[in-house]
Order: sequence, then C-alpha cells, then structure tokens
Amino acid sequence: MCFSMTALRQRKGSKGKEPPLGAEVQSQQSNCCSDHHPEKILHGDWSWGAIIWTSLGWSVSVGLGLLCCIYMATLHENDLWFSNIKEVEREISFRTECGLYYSYFKQMLQAPSIQQGLSDLIHDNLTESKRTINLLQRMNIYQEVFLSVLYRLLPIQSYLEPVYFYIYTVFSLQAVYVIALYLTAWLLSGSWLAGTLTGVWYILNRVDTTRVEFTISLRENWSLPFLALQVTAITCYLRPQLTALQQKVMVWLMYVTTFCFCLTWQFNQFILLVQALIIYTLDCVDFLTSAQVTTLYLVQVSGLLSVWLLQFCNSMILGSLVLSFIVAALFIRHCQSGLKTGSLLVRLGKLLLHSAMVLLLTFTINYLAKTALQLRSDEHIFKFIKSKFALGPTRDFDANLYLCEEAFGLLPLDTLERLAGTLLLYPYILTLLLLSGMLAVAALQNMSRPKGGSAEERKGAGEARAVAFRPDVAYNVLHTLFYGLLAFSTMRMKYIWTGHMCAVAAYGVCGRELWTLLLNTLRCNSRVLLRLVRYAVPLAVIGCLYYKFWPKLMEELSELREFYDPDTVELMTWISTKTPKQAVFAGSMQLLAGIKLCTGRVLTNHPHYEDKDLRERTRQVYQVYARRSPEEVYSILRAAGADYVVLENSICYERRHRRGCRLRDLLDLANGHIMDGPGENDPDLVSASHPRFCEAIKTDTAAYASLFTRTFQNKTFHVYRVKKKRKKSARSSSEPSAAQ
Repeated sequence: MCFSMTALRQRKGSKGKEPPLGAEVQSQQSNCCSDHHPEKILHGDWSWGAIIWTSLGWSVSVGLGLLCCIYMATLHENDLWFSNIKEVEREISFRTECGLYYSYFKQMLQAPSIQQGLSDLIHDNLTESKRTINLLQRMNIYQEVFLSVLYRLLPIQSYLEPVYFYIYTVFSLQAVYVIALYLTAWLLSGSWLAGTLTGVWYILNRVDTTRVEFTISLRENWSLPFLALQVTAITCYLRPQLTALQQKVMVWLMYVTTFCFCLTWQFNQFILLVQALIIYTLDCVDFLTSAQVTTLYLVQVSGLLSVWLLQFCNSMILGSLVLSFIVAALFIRHCQSGLKTGSLLVRLGKLLLHSAMVLLLTFTINYLAKTALQLRSDEHIFKFIKSKFALGPTRDFDANLYLCEEAFGLLPLDTLERLAGTLLLYPYILTLLLLSGMLAVAALQNMSRPKGGSAEERKGAGEARAVAFRPDVAYNVLHTLFYGLLAFSTMRMKYIWTGHMCAVAAYGVCGRELWTLLLNTLRCNSRVLLRLVRYAVPLAVIGCLYYKFWPKLMEELSELREFYDPDTVELMTWISTKTPKQAVFAGSMQLLAGIKLCTGRVLTNHPHYEDKDLRERTRQVYQVYARRSPEEVYSILRAAGADYVVLENSICYERRHRRGCRLRDLLDLANGHIMDGPGENDPDLVSASHPRFCEAIKTDTAAYASLFTRTFQNKTFHVYRVKKKRKKSARSSSEPSAAQ
C-alpha cells in the first residue's frame, strides 16, 4: 500500500466516475505488495522469482552485517594491537565504566561455580566499601552474566580466550544492528536496495553511528541493536494485510526486543518515554487504531515490568516517567470517549485539553510513586535537564559533572558536515521534509473527517486515511523527528538517531513517495520510469560511495597502532603485587573502575552513578581535588573505609576543560570557593582558607605526613596510604568537617 498522487486526484472528481474506495485501496495495496518485501512469501507468493529475489535480499543483509562486524573488530585490533599486548593492558583498554562492567564478566568466570558467582553478585561487598549491594538490582549486567554462563557451558575454552568471546559478541551485535536497519528500510520502501544503501551508509558514517570499537562494554552497544530490532518489528506490525497469526508473532517480537533493550541499558525508561510520546501523537491524529495503540503501550509496560522482576523489584523502573505516562494516557483515553468527535477546531481544543490532563496526571502519578518508593536514584538526571535548559541552579556538582562533558552538550555542527560528506544528509532532509508535509496534511484530513455516521461511512473514512498515509511510515517519520531532536539537544543520544537516519534516507531514495511526486511535477510519471529511477538512483549512489570511500577505508584498515600506557600499567602492577587483596582504594570514578578490573581491589566509588548515596560519596571522595584541610580529607576517606587514595595529575592540573568545567572548579563552586586562574567569579564566592589538597600533600609537610604516607608515584599517579591512627587533636578538629 503506497501513497498515490493519481489516486488523490481521482477522488477529487465526480462520484459517478470514481471507482469504489475499497477497490482503490486494494489496488494500492496490491501495487505495494508487487514490490519485493521481505514478508512477500508469507503472503502466499511462492513463485521462483519471489523466492530467489527475497533470498538474495536476505543474503545481502547478512553479508552487510558480517562486513560491519569484521570491520569494527579489525579497527579495534589495529588500534590497540589487542592480540599482542599483555592481559593487564587489554583490561586497561576497557576505559572508565566499560572496565567496571567487564569486571563482572571476569568475576563470574573466576567464581568456583555459577551459583557462587551469582551469589557474589547479589551480595557484593567489593564494588562499594563498607556496603553490601545487589549488583543485579543496581546495574544492568545480565548480559555479562549470560555470557559468562554461556562461555562456561560451551566447549570453546581451549581455543577462545574469555576476552575475545566477550568482544566478539559485542561486535556481532553490530551485525544484528545493521540487519535490523536493513529490514526497516526494506519494509518501508519495498526494495532491498534501500536496505543495502542503509548498511553502506551506516558503515561509512561509523564515527557518528557507533563508538563500539573503543567503548566495547558500554551499555548502549548492547541495547541499541535490540531497539533497532524493535523498530523493525513495530514497522512490520503496522503494515497492512497481516494475518492474525502474523500480528501475534510481531507482538511477541516487539515484547522480546523491548525486554532485551530494557534489560541491557539503565537509560531505557527515557528512550521508551520518547517512543511512548510518538505512539501518543499517532493516536491523537488517527494514524493508529485503538487496538494498535493499546498493544504498543502494553508491550512497553510488559517489557519494563519483566525487567523490574529480574532486577529484584528495582524501584527506579516503577518510578519511571514512561510508566506514569502510559498509565495516564490509557486512563484519560478511556475516560474521554468523545475525544475524536466534532469539527477540526473542536477536536484541536479537545486535544489540547486532553494532552494537558495527560501531562498533569503523569506528573501526579510519578510524584506519588517516587514519594511512596522514596526514590531519588534518578534525580541527578532531572537536575541535569533543568540546568541544561536554564530551569534551575547551576552550582549542583552532579548536574555540572554532566553539563561539562562534551557528550552531554549540543550536537556539534561538524557532525552534519560529516553526514553530508557521505551523501546521507541531503536525501535525508529532502525525505524528511516531504514526508513531514504529507504527514501534517494527512493528520489534518484525519482530524477534519467526522467520526459519526454509519458504519459504512466510518469504514470508508478509515480506508481513505490508509491510502493517504501509511501508519508504518508515519511511525518512522515521527521516530526520526523525535530522536533527532533528542540528538541535537544531547550529543550522546545521536547514536540512537543516526542509524535510523540511514534507513529513512534510503527509504527516500528507493521508495515511491519522493519519486512519484517529482515525476508527477515533471509530468512524466509512468510505472516503467518510476521503477527505473527507483533502482538506478540507489545503484548510482552506491557506486559513487564506493568510488569515493573504498580507498579511504583500505587506508584506514592499513593503519596499525599499539596500546601504550606505561604509567597505568605500572600502577596496576604495583597494586596487584604490593597491596593486600582486601585493600580499599579511593580516587576518580574512571580510574577505580580499571583498578577493580585489573586488581580486584575494593572501591569507595565507581562510574555507575544511578544511586544517591553513591553520588554523595563520590562528591565527598573528590574533595581530594578541592581546597580542604588534611584533617577534613582524612575524615572523609576514613568514613568511606579507604586504605589508599590515588591522585591523578591529569585531574589536579587539568587543562582539557575550560575554566568553570574543570573538576576542581566544579568542587570549588559546590563548596562556595573562588575558582583558580584569571576570570570572573560570582560575588558570593569566597577565598578558601586551605590550599588545594592534591597539590599541598606533595609538599610532605607535617600536617599531611602525619595522616598520609606516599607509597607509590610516577609521572601520572601518586598513591598515598591513609594511616589508621592519628593524633587526638587532629581527630577533634576534623569531626565537624566530616559531617559537611
């Protein structure tokens, strides 16, 4: 079923000359099914041509997926010489939170049994000193658990190292990602050439579509392939002519992919909230039936609640905005039965009132849920949003920690330049403008059409709506619009948008809509010419991309580098050999994640920031980079149970960020102190009464030497042992500060 300008012109003529509307709809649907959709054989077309052509399309999708997988794995190997470096260097290459997540895979493999490994994760006292936490509840690490169990059970230990099993699995998910985008483009356009173009664009825009080759364990690298599969399942579910059995299969696929997506990423609730808003918008303008809307909402709820159960009733899921929104939307929708009646202006007024009621009820339910659950785990995210849009104070340490990171800033304009360089941006913008205009016109037509009358009139209105704009296309248009806005507001979210962007652009190049409009404008539209253009243009684009980028890809693959971080290797080796196994280390979140992976030592804090108590402890531990007295810092570290503190010159003398965004500046602002260096300061800030701790401790004066002993140093790191005992005067003077 495809959009037809000719069909729209025919409906403007006299009724006596107009064919029956149902016949017209069936004609449009049959034209669509004459294309080579991946589900064509399921509709009963078992001709040799259909079988061969569809099989070829599936083969190309798998080939592109494997090509992407091998490409990413090769880049990773060439960048680090991963196969030739020592085990400690391999583990150090899992930077920041990636090292924390991989450490649990390693921990499960080192456990005497699977049962003991699971018990250690459920009752963990190594990740946060002086606390026992349930890691399966707190973190999204079921993928590490699953892989560790699978590695134990499969007969591959003799020829495949655990680290390779882990990274190859993540790279294989990139193949799944490409195949999912390929199928989405194929379903939308009816041509697997669109899928081919999607895969090619995804690979060529690697810098903006993925960062898997250097952040392997990052949660989004696990979850985004499942989100892409879910979008494919939704696209197929919203297509016409599905049998009841096929619809049930699609619903189950949507549930399974939603569940896997939610299970593997802690930010799932915010991504699903955007998707729920898309469903709500499509419902308001009559692109979806009531059954489809309810089904899509319930799939989201079922996926979230399933994860809630697996994560030992994680309160952060029950207190999520998306659950509150879905409950509010379904309740208000049920209560307002007359929402979709009346003229256009009346319906617009009802829609505004309806939306206001849904939002009010959403925030009410969410507030009550968080109050009842005493939930404060995600408040730092809302502080960040308020500060980002200048809706609240900007001295909050947690909010500024996000605001000062480039990944959480606005999307840089050079991203668009790179996308334009691969010929992706221009067809995407043209397709988006065309489809958005058509979507707006169709939405106004739907809202202008009366909902009363006989069953025949309502049926005819529904069929006319179907001819005007397909619901699967409508969903994908809003998907790329909503997530595009999210990407522009927060650069880290661009990886959700750019992959789907490839599929939408390929649909524009290979689909009927853009070419039908263009050929009708030129008054030279015919079925033969339309088919010729739809196949010739994508082939020409692929040929151009091959000519332009193949040499660059070969040059990129020929570049060989090697991992080199001797200072960190020296630090990890010293910790492993010279400190007790139960020693507790304090320091930056990023470094401590590596210490846990490489040495197995106990940490005071770590990069998984979704816990209020941990955030407060992190802020306290970071006072080693603030202007605080040695007694104050000592009290803080002893309260956290630290035996050693690691100071990094790259943080103490940081120059990477601008003034006001250096970690020491964030701490000064939070403590009410004037920042270092030339520049303006707020009038209420005061000069600190103590020097910066990370600098002053290196002087080894009596005030510091009585509390801390330097045990290790190199060009990058200084490690100090926190003494167990101190003078009584020091204790009495520091007790008031420990409560700050």
